[in-house]
Amino acid sequence: MSDLPKLILTREHIQQGLTPKELASRCRSGALVRVRQGVYVDGGVWRALNPWDQYRVRVSAAAETFVAPTIFARHSAASVWRIPTIGRRHPVHALTLQNDGGRSRAGVVRHYAPPAGLKWVQRDGLLVTGRVRTVLDLAAFSPFAEAVVPLDHVLKPDVPQRLPALTKEQLLAGIDGNYTAAAARRIRTAVEFANPLSGSAGESYSRALTWIAGFEAPELQHEVRDGSGLVGYTDYYWERVRVAGEFDGVEKYVKPEYLKGRNTSQVVVDEKDRENRIRAVGNGVVRWDWADLMAGQLERKLAAAGVPRRRARSAR
Repeated sequence: MSDLPKLILTREHIQQGLTPKELASRCRSGALVRVRQGVYVDGGVWRALNPWDQYRVRVSAAAETFVAPTIFARHSAASVWRIPTIGRRHPVHALTLQNDGGRSRAGVVRHYAPPAGLKWVQRDGLLVTGRVRTVLDLAAFSPFAEAVVPLDHVLKPDVPQRLPALTKEQLLAGIDGNYTAAAARRIRTAVEFANPLSGSAGESYSRALTWIAGFEAPELQHEVRDGSGLVGYTDYYWERVRVAGEFDGVEKYVKPEYLKGRNTSQVVVDEKDRENRIRAVGNGVVRWDWADLMAGQLERKLAAAGVPRRRARSAR
């Protein structure tokens, strides 16, 4: 996650002599972007942010406008913990301790949480549910394929944030007393499916969609060697048909930890050479990216590559 932009608050600028009319003029010119009522950010900085960073800014902006301290939850807590989630248009999620059914107003959805036993932490100046509660809430109230993404993530150490991996036992221990029986079943199903070997959010989401479509579960991070030595590790591998699956996320072409001193063109060439070596030892290769996932093309690609199903398509 990049450094977040400074929030520009109307109440502060009015004190400095900048009128609401002047703020509106700067928004029209693109110099400022209105994140929510009374909160703005620099326009150029905002447009350079990734969608998930923009969402994180919206969470901070909401906190600035609340009168009382607020505990953020679900996707909003995940954004503070830097836990990946699927989707770009989530509202800000916050908890309410009053059992009035929850309220939605100005882009903020509030969910009732019984005060007894509720735990939260302060992180980056905000109150948020803990990592366990955050991913369990997502598993309870998100579609299965989306729920797998944050669960896979927390089963691995978060090295940049110096956070240890959570265990499935820790996750399952957080269910009792906090969820309905139906929600608990959804959580247990997602936790059982979760796998720390998944290399990215895109890989996790792809694996869950593959399972939903009825394909056999692949081996993750399969080692491939040829006469020259180690070729690499494929994201997925179906041994029975010798097909490797590769998710092409944008990270490998832009992030320093993947570039390793190379430019994007060099990475593309290296990826092509790697694929040729994987094919040369008798494997098929099927590749897809985020656009394919969003367009519902993954199932078609896997079927065309001969990936076996664990059940007939008509049984879905």
